[in-house]
Amino acid sequence: MLTYTIRRLLIAIPTLLFISLVIFLILEMAPGDPLADQPLTVPPEVREKMRAALGLDQPGWVRYLLWLRQFFWTEPLHLLDSLFGTAMADPGGRIVSWQFRAPAMDIIWQRLPQTLWVVGLAYVIGVLIALPIGILSAYRQYSWFDNLGTFVSMVGFSVPTFFTGVVLIIVFAVKLQWFPSIYDTTLKVTDWQSFTRQAQQMVMPVAVLALFNASQISRFMRASMLDNLQQDYVRTARAKGMTEKVVVLKHVLRNSLIPVVTVIALGIPTIFGGAIITEQVFKVNGLGQLLITAIYANDLPMVQTLAFIFAALTVLFNLIADLLYGVLDPRIRYD
Repeated sequence: MLTYTIRRLLIAIPTLLFISLVIFLILEMAPGDPLADQPLTVPPEVREKMRAALGLDQPGWVRYLLWLRQFFWTEPLHLLDSLFGTAMADPGGRIVSWQFRAPAMDIIWQRLPQTLWVVGLAYVIGVLIALPIGILSAYRQYSWFDNLGTFVSMVGFSVPTFFTGVVLIIVFAVKLQWFPSIYDTTLKVTDWQSFTRQAQQMVMPVAVLALFNASQISRFMRASMLDNLQQDYVRTARAKGMTEKVVVLKHVLRNSLIPVVTVIALGIPTIFGGAIITEQVFKVNGLGQLLITAIYANDLPMVQTLAFIFAALTVLFNLIADLLYGVLDPRIRYD
C-alpha cells in the first residue's frame, strides 16, 4: 500500500498543476475588472498605476508562475515562520487579496474556524445519523421505519437548503424566538453563557446542513446494505450458526461501507468549501461567503486560491477513500 500511496501522490502533482492552470485560464477569460468600482473621475494614468500595483500590467504566464511560487513556496515558508518564529519567507511575496488588501491566506485562516464549526459539525452529525438509519432501513425493508426514513430522506434531499433555512428562521427565530436568525461571528466562547449563545446560534444552520447530508448518505447506505444482504456469503454465515448481529454488523456492514466511504470522503472537501447558500441565509462569515464576496469584487487572487484549495482537498480525500478500500476489504491489494 505504501508503493501505491507514493505513486498516487506523484501522479497528483501534475494533476494539481493542470487544475491550477485551468482555474487561472478560466478566471483570465471571465468578464469583469477589479477596478470597475473605482470612480470615473480617476484619471487614466492613476488607473494604470493602480493596475500595475495589482500586477495586472504583467503577462498572464508571468502572473501564473508568480502565483505558483507564492502558493507552493512563500506561503508554506510563512506558515513555518509563524509556527516556529523563524524568518525564512519573503514578507512581500505573499498572495494578496485585492478586496481586503491583505494576504489571502490570512483571511482564509480567519474564516476557516467559522466554517468548520458549522459545516464540519453538521457533516459529522449527518454521517452519524445517516449510517444507522440506512442500516436499519435496509435490514427492515418496507417496514414503517423504512418508509418513514425514505420519506424524510427524500424531503431532506429534494427541498433546497435555502428554503429549509428560511422556514426554520420563520418558525424558530421569528415566531417562537428560540434561536437567533443571524449568526454572530464576533462571539468568542469564554464562559458558560457565551458557550450557550454559541450553541443556540449553531442549531439552525447545523440542522439544515445535517438533514441534507444525512438524507443523501442514508440512501447510499441503505442501497449498499440491501445489495449485500442478498449475497451468498450472508446465507453461508447464517447457515454456520452465526448470530444475526455478527452477520449484519461484522460481515454485511463492512462490505457495504466500501461505496459509502467514497461518498463520505468526497463530501469532506465541501466542509472546507463551506455551504455557500446556507452561510448566506444565516450570515455565517465563513469560506463560502468569502468566495461569493471575492467573486463579486473580482478578487482574482482570492478566488483562484480558494478554488485550488478545494480542488486539492478533493484529490487528497479521493486518495484517502481508495486507501480505506483496502482496510475494509482484505481482498483489495495495491502492492
